[in-house]
Amino acid sequence: MATRIGVDIGGTFTDLVYFDEETGRTVEGKVPTVPSAPEEGVAHAIRAHVPAEIIARSAYFLHGTTVGLNALLERRGAKVGLITTRGFRDVLEIRRGDRAEMYNLFWKQTVPLVPRRLRLEVDGRVRFDGAELSPLSEETVREAAATLIAEKVDSIAVCLINAYANPAHELEVERLLREVGYAGGISLSHKISGEYREYERTSTTVIDAFVRGRMSNYLRRLDAKLREAGFKGQCLITRSGSGSMTFAEAEDRPFETIMSGPVGGAQGAGELAKMLGRKTMITADVGGTSFDTALIIDGEPQVLFEGMIDNMPVQTSWVDVRSIGSGGGSLAYVDAGNLMRVGPQSAGAVPGPACYGKGGTQPALTDAAAFLGMLGPGDLASGIHLDIGKAEAALAPVAAAISRDVEATAAGVLRIASSAMANAMREISLDQGLDPRAMTLLPFGGAGPLMATLLADELAMNEIVVPPLAGNFSAWGLLGADMVQSAARTRILDLDEAALDVANAVLGELFDSIRARSERSFEEAIANARLDLRYKGQEHWLSVVVECVDGRVAEDVATIRDRFKAEYSRTFGSTMNDAIEIVSMRATLRVPLPRREIRFEHRPEPLAGERRLSAFSFEKGERLDFRIVPRAAIDGVLPGPAIITEGTCTTYLDAEWSARVGTVGELILERRT
Repeated sequence: MATRIGVDIGGTFTDLVYFDEETGRTVEGKVPTVPSAPEEGVAHAIRAHVPAEIIARSAYFLHGTTVGLNALLERRGAKVGLITTRGFRDVLEIRRGDRAEMYNLFWKQTVPLVPRRLRLEVDGRVRFDGAELSPLSEETVREAAATLIAEKVDSIAVCLINAYANPAHELEVERLLREVGYAGGISLSHKISGEYREYERTSTTVIDAFVRGRMSNYLRRLDAKLREAGFKGQCLITRSGSGSMTFAEAEDRPFETIMSGPVGGAQGAGELAKMLGRKTMITADVGGTSFDTALIIDGEPQVLFEGMIDNMPVQTSWVDVRSIGSGGGSLAYVDAGNLMRVGPQSAGAVPGPACYGKGGTQPALTDAAAFLGMLGPGDLASGIHLDIGKAEAALAPVAAAISRDVEATAAGVLRIASSAMANAMREISLDQGLDPRAMTLLPFGGAGPLMATLLADELAMNEIVVPPLAGNFSAWGLLGADMVQSAARTRILDLDEAALDVANAVLGELFDSIRARSERSFEEAIANARLDLRYKGQEHWLSVVVECVDGRVAEDVATIRDRFKAEYSRTFGSTMNDAIEIVSMRATLRVPLPRREIRFEHRPEPLAGERRLSAFSFEKGERLDFRIVPRAAIDGVLPGPAIITEGTCTTYLDAEWSARVGTVGELILERRT
C-alpha cells in the first residue's frame, strides 16, 4: 500500500495532507510556518496530524517548498565564483542589451549574484559545432582557482562558451580545480543546462551554484526530522516543471526546484480538471503571503522551458505559474500620494494579521475580511480565533488617512487586492489567446475560496469550482507527483530525415545521461520527447511533443511539420512559408507513482440549528444577514448570501450566487443573475 504524506510550505502556513490507501481516508492539517527553520514546521505538522503508525508505514513523503526561491529573492545563498571564457566575464550584466520594463523610467537592473571581482576569465575556445578553436590554458585556470580559493568562495560556477556542444574544456576546468585543492561545490553549465544562449546558460549555472548549499542543508535537516518521526519511505520534492525528484537528485540539481512551492496546486488542478472533464480552468491560489495563478488546458498545467526569477532567467522546465505579493497577510497602507495600497509587504507568519492576536498591529487583508464578517464566526485552523476589535483598531489609522470609515476602508482593501489578482489572471489567460469570461475559476489555498466571488466579479466569470480540501489543495496536489527527470541539448538542424537521425542519436545520449545521474531504477519509466522548432531566421521557438518509441522519434518529418504549423497558428494566428529548423531536443523519463483512487464522497450531515451573522455584501454594497453553513451540511442548492465553513478555509458566498455539491465533492458556485 502506497500511503503517502504531502506537505507544502507557504509564507504563513504549512499545509499537510496524507492519504491512507488501506482505509481510503484523506486527512488535512495546517500549522503556522516557522520562517527561520521551515523543517520544524513540517515536523510539527506531521506529528500533530499523522498517527505514528501511519508515519511508519507511509511509502512516500512529497514536499513543496520555496526555500530555493526565497534564497534567491533574499540573496541568502552561497558566495559564488564564476569561471568563464575570456571576453564573457560581463555577460550577467550585459544580459541581452534590453530592459525588462521598456517604459519604466525608474527600472533598475538586477544586481548579479556574482560580483565582478569574482568573475574570472580563462583562455581557450570551443566553436558552436563543438570543434576546438584553441586549447584550454591550464595556467589561466590555475590562476583563477587560486584567486577564488583565496576569496573563500562556497561554490564555483563554470560556464565556457559553447560547452553545450563540447563539454571537454569544462570537465578539464573541474579536474584542475580539484587538483589544486578546491573542495567546494562546482556547477558545470553543460550538466546544468545543455542549451545554447550564453547569458541564459550562465545565469542558470550561477543560480544553481548560489542555492545549492542552502537547499542541500535544508533537505538534509528535513530528512533527519522525518526519520526521527519514524518515516521510513522515500522523500521526494516537486520540480519547477511538475513531477517530483528524490532529495538526492534535488541536491545535485537544486535549480530544478526553484518553483517547487506553487507547482503542487497546479498539478492538483490538472488532476481535478481531468476528473471533472473540464477543458479550461484558471486557478487562484491565495495563501497568506502570495497569490499564484495557472492555466489548466485539457487537464494539464502549461509548461514553459525557461523561467524568470527576479529578472534572472533559468533554463529548465517550468510550470507557468504567475505570482504576485498579494495574500491574506498582505498589508494595507497609504502611500506618498495619499492612495491606499495593499501588499506586497506581508504580516507573514510572525506576527501575522492583527486579528490573530499574536502581536501584529498593521492592517492586513485578513483583518479587513474579518471586520466585514466574511470569515464567519472567526474560528480558523491551528486554533486561531479572530479578534475583530484588534482588526478594527489596525484598520482605523488607514481609514483616517483616506477620510473614510473603517467599513468602507475594509471593503476597499478587498477590492484593491482582488483587482491585482485579477490582473495576473488576465495576463496568463490572454497570453494564450483565451478569454477568462468563458473559463471556470478554481480557487484554493487558505484565502482562495474567500476571494472567489470577488475575483469572478472582476473577471466577469459565472462559474466557480471550490475543490475538496480547498485550504490544503496544494498539499493534496503533491500526492500525485510522478518522479520525473529531464535533459535537453541544443543542435540547430534543418528539419529533414537526416536531422531526425541526428535527433535520435542525441535523444539516446540524453536518456542515457538521465539514467546515469540517478540511483533509481528506470525500468518502468515512460519516455517522452520534444523538439524545439522554429522558422528559419526566427529567434524564438515552440516546443512540440513527438511520439517516442524506445527512446527514438517514431514520426516522420511531414507529421512533425504539420504539428508545428498547427501549434504556430494557434499561438500566433498565422503560419509562414519559410523552412523549419530544429533548435533543441528534450528527453524526459517519468516513473509513475502508484495511482491514488481518491474520490471525495459528499454525504450531507444534518445542520444543528441555523446560525446567522451580519456581513458585508459586495453585490449589494451593504451589510446583510449571512447564513453560516458547514460545507459538510450542504444539501441541494444553497442560495447566497452565506458563509461556508470547513476545517482549513472559508468560502464567502455573496448575494446573487448559489452553491451546490458536485460529483466528486467539489463545491460549484454559480451566478444567479
